[in-house]
Amino acid sequence: MSEQSYMSGSGNREIVEGLKAALADTFVLYFKTHSFHWNVEGPHFKQLHDLFMEQYTEFWNATDEIAERIRALGSYAPNAWNEMSKSTKLQETGQTPDAKAMVAMLANDNEAIVGTLKPLLSVAQKHGDEVTADLMIQRITVHEKAAWMLRSTGKAAA
Repeated sequence: MSEQSYMSGSGNREIVEGLKAALADTFVLYFKTHSFHWNVEGPHFKQLHDLFMEQYTEFWNATDEIAERIRALGSYAPNAWNEMSKSTKLQETGQTPDAKAMVAMLANDNEAIVGTLKPLLSVAQKHGDEVTADLMIQRITVHEKAAWMLRSTGKAAA
């Protein structure tokens, strides 16, 4: 499939909508992870504070990559939270849970975001968009690793 075919038409729209959902979920996960970094307490404070910082920094950088991919495909990235929030499947907490609950929530969210990314990977592959497919493979890898690290850490935080 030629580059032009996925960068225009219905394939492009489907990919861009998927990227917007990925961006929204990544942004929610970034903010949740960052807020937990600020508010974590307890005997594993330092370990979790550092782990959360490592993860939120990676997620923040990913928001830029995803938004720039949307732009490269000729669309505008969301410029208002209410617009972006319509696409997210992840939920904000609106609370400050204990450290064990923080770890569990973030592990669950990292697994859930993979559920947003895998269908987009399939759509990108179907339309021959290797760049978006590569980006999704990278993102899936990051989130699967983050979930594993959080689940493993959660055993220590119990």
